[in-house]
Amino acid sequence: MARTWLHLTSSIIVCALICFNFFTVDAKDHHPRPMLLPLQLTSRNHSQQRHLDNIRRHLQQSGLSSSTPNARMRLYDDLLSNGYYTTRLWIGTPPQEFALIVDTGSTVTYVPCSSCAHCGKHQDPRFQPDLSSTYQPVKCNPSCNCDDEQKQCTYDRRYAEMSSSSGVLGEDIVSFGNESELVPQRAVFGCENRETGDLYSQRADGIMGLGRGQLSIVDQLVDKSVIGDSFSLCYGGMDVGGGAMVLGKITPPPEMVFSHSDPFRSPYYNIELKEMHVAGKRLKLPTGVFDGRHGTVLDSGTTYAYFQKDAFVAFRDAILREVHSLKRVRGPDPNYDDICFSGAGRDVSQLSKSFPEVEMVFNNGNKLLLSPENYLFRHTKLIGAYCLGIFANTESTTLLGGIVVRNTLVTYDRDNDRIGFLKTNCSELWRRVKISGAPAPAPSVSQSNDTNLEIPPASGPSGSPANVLPGAWHITCILAMFPVFLGFFPCTVL
Repeated sequence: MARTWLHLTSSIIVCALICFNFFTVDAKDHHPRPMLLPLQLTSRNHSQQRHLDNIRRHLQQSGLSSSTPNARMRLYDDLLSNGYYTTRLWIGTPPQEFALIVDTGSTVTYVPCSSCAHCGKHQDPRFQPDLSSTYQPVKCNPSCNCDDEQKQCTYDRRYAEMSSSSGVLGEDIVSFGNESELVPQRAVFGCENRETGDLYSQRADGIMGLGRGQLSIVDQLVDKSVIGDSFSLCYGGMDVGGGAMVLGKITPPPEMVFSHSDPFRSPYYNIELKEMHVAGKRLKLPTGVFDGRHGTVLDSGTTYAYFQKDAFVAFRDAILREVHSLKRVRGPDPNYDDICFSGAGRDVSQLSKSFPEVEMVFNNGNKLLLSPENYLFRHTKLIGAYCLGIFANTESTTLLGGIVVRNTLVTYDRDNDRIGFLKTNCSELWRRVKISGAPAPAPSVSQSNDTNLEIPPASGPSGSPANVLPGAWHITCILAMFPVFLGFFPCTVL
């Protein structure tokens, strides 16, 4: 399912009062359809509490050792086939394995419970609390919603594409895989009793919530002071998929470019996008066009990108002016007026010969170069044809999904209120993430039989600082494998 979701609020009534229209995409036909994006109204008290939480976390982080471990994890799946990327998480004692969609727009991690009355058939068995010797229910308390018997805390999440997940909250040992430096940790998660819509029909088992919130797996680990307040995602490219994820701090490579991210503006991860250039020419747009509502939001669970209407029209027209040698063709679904082209060939590394490069310019003057693979997806019915993966929305928030950050290492540096970007080969990056000398605590279960798992991880140079991504040192040879502007969604599928 195309995780083009930004959360609806937990309450349908609240959602009805504060939601507004957006556009989303169906994973099967890759086309926009109406969606809802919640307006998270921020009260003065809420802002003050968030500010206090930030101060507390900064104080916690200042006391952390520079050698604090991180959880280094592989990503699987791809945007074209699935509409999402997943990672593996193990819960319980002995560990039970799950494939979870990595979603920066979600704040709860959840899996189907063995007692679920309405859950679909997913790729792994449901979680069985009775088989885990370390499982404990989160007892009803004043800070949570409770079940009908007032015994256990519950959660309820409703998403933009009208799917939903609800269940009870439990706490158990969570393990991050054989190659993670981080030892297993106790964490709170959702045990689903009901799921609907795409959540019911998708192959993935559930969601790994990486957003800002007390139930977020990132927040829980940071609050325990076991990782630094940061995480990184790197989505594989078109026709490749996969990638890597790191929970915890890394040393940013010198070439990484940053944008400020304001945690008080909205609950979503935002950047300060000022302008865009196509083929070296600045799009003529009103000042602040990328600064409406929530600003420019990054959501790893969203498939495509959505611009305010004026920005979309300007972007579309600029692309059309540069591809006059290509033939316009119908999209894969006649019900939608997709903007598609044929004649560019099948080789992704050669797309830059037919399509222009695009630059995103941040408020601080930093620039991020996008290759054609960062704004195109493959036509599903015509060989050598591609369609724009940028769509218009009816509201002023700009939403950047996974297509824009394919083959881009994205570091969510929450401790310093910034988000960093580095063009790289994300499928190869997995080999280059430094592993410490200490053996990782491994769950006592075997890894999946997925063929992607056959790629052996490689240790970084013995003299490298802890948690350094050697991409900082190997970026030249990585880029040599692809066009110089390996872009947001280079090599990833769509």
